[in-house]
Amino acid sequence: MIGWLAQADGLSPWHEATVLVLGLGRSGVAAADAMLSRGASVVVVESATSTPLTEAGTMLEVLGATVIMGPDAPAVLPDGTDLVVTSPGARPSSPLLVDAVRRGIPVWGDVELAWRLQHPDRVVPWLAVTGTNGKTTTTQMLESILLAAGHKAAAVGNIGRPVLEAMADDVSYDVYAVELSSFQLHWTHSLALHSAAVLNLEQDHLEWYEDSADWSEYAEPLDAYGADKARIYTGVTHSCVYNVEAPATEKMVEEADVTDGARAIGFTTGVPAVSMLGVVDDLLVDRAFIPQRRDSAIEIAKVSDVVPNAPHNIANALAAAALARSFGVSPAAVSKGLKSLTIGGHRIQTVAEVDGITWVDDSKATNPHAADSSLRAFSRVVWIAGGQAKNTSFDDLVARHKDRLRGAVLLGVDREHIREALARHAPEVPVIVVDSTDTGAMDEVVGAARSLAQPGDTVLLAPGCASKDMYSGYDARGDAFATAVRHLHPETG
Repeated sequence: MIGWLAQADGLSPWHEATVLVLGLGRSGVAAADAMLSRGASVVVVESATSTPLTEAGTMLEVLGATVIMGPDAPAVLPDGTDLVVTSPGARPSSPLLVDAVRRGIPVWGDVELAWRLQHPDRVVPWLAVTGTNGKTTTTQMLESILLAAGHKAAAVGNIGRPVLEAMADDVSYDVYAVELSSFQLHWTHSLALHSAAVLNLEQDHLEWYEDSADWSEYAEPLDAYGADKARIYTGVTHSCVYNVEAPATEKMVEEADVTDGARAIGFTTGVPAVSMLGVVDDLLVDRAFIPQRRDSAIEIAKVSDVVPNAPHNIANALAAAALARSFGVSPAAVSKGLKSLTIGGHRIQTVAEVDGITWVDDSKATNPHAADSSLRAFSRVVWIAGGQAKNTSFDDLVARHKDRLRGAVLLGVDREHIREALARHAPEVPVIVVDSTDTGAMDEVVGAARSLAQPGDTVLLAPGCASKDMYSGYDARGDAFATAVRHLHPETG
């Protein structure tokens, strides 16, 4: 093993290293490109095959990488490997990663690589967001606020664009708004962020941990998942932002090994105490980043500046504002940034209103906690749910919302899992199960939902599950829903 790797940075002699990059997705391509540009010998391994992956592999081969794909992908590391850079989705139980750990070869994610490569001469502050739900929205809000303040900012990370890509831009960024997933945080070792927020902690991605020997020390997979989320606070230099209404996030801050001088900053949808942001009447207020915080607060935005202004989205806005204020952004810029933001689709998005029935796409609700936030926004619902449940429970969700359910339509690989929860806790709610998994399945789902809905109801796609059993992603699932609604009601198209 190369001795300098433990302290490696952007000025290290990378030409001496052989780096294996696991995965040919966007983050893997960015990592391989970054290593090639610094002279490292790069081997890329991808077990899947597809036209986009093959094209990416061909491009990297032209740049000098060795690319091994499909059935030829090895289960053990090639001799001479000094470092493994893994894609976020690769489980710790993946054979190559198990082999790396066994042999004492370091494993980093692309986020860890980016953090190291920006040091010591190109350091850009990171304001980072994690949590089970709301990460992407909060990161978008944060970027918009930073841009409104006049900063050169980029939203990067799990939001879709690797940090390494932004580092290659011909732009001298002032700050990054970074969305970090638990998968990405699992493979970090040296982050020391300017400020960081954990929005919430609920059941999600538990299957990722259940077969991992790395986490045998934890009683439950949820504990392992939470431990990865908590990594975001390690080494924070300015502000650890936590959710007052999610005690698990405050505990993470209390237990974090931060840099001396870092502050704990809470956010709440209620009236804030000292060192918190919150809501008073119809105003978002800051009682943390002002000198007179002991006895007063300052307005940073109006509730109406946040769209939609459902409680969970107000919480997202407060978290984004806290991170921005920790970076010195003015109250006026917070308000301007929130007002100017247009959130991406498939997040409580009204698709149509016909015959007194509202059709709403919240395909982004990919776990029960996100579905809970969505269901809270409506009084009478025909609920469309199902997909990949990821070993999460729907019992609490169904018990909490059974009185607002007109009916439920279920699809996807784990539809029976949700049907059983409905049978246990809401046996009076009519349920239609759609077994079809072909391209016409959503038309059948929408037709079934219409048969249950009455004027004044909302037909809500809030699946509580991931989508890749039937679709390429939650966005494709949402698009299929909108298309099916137009098929049912051509006059809306």
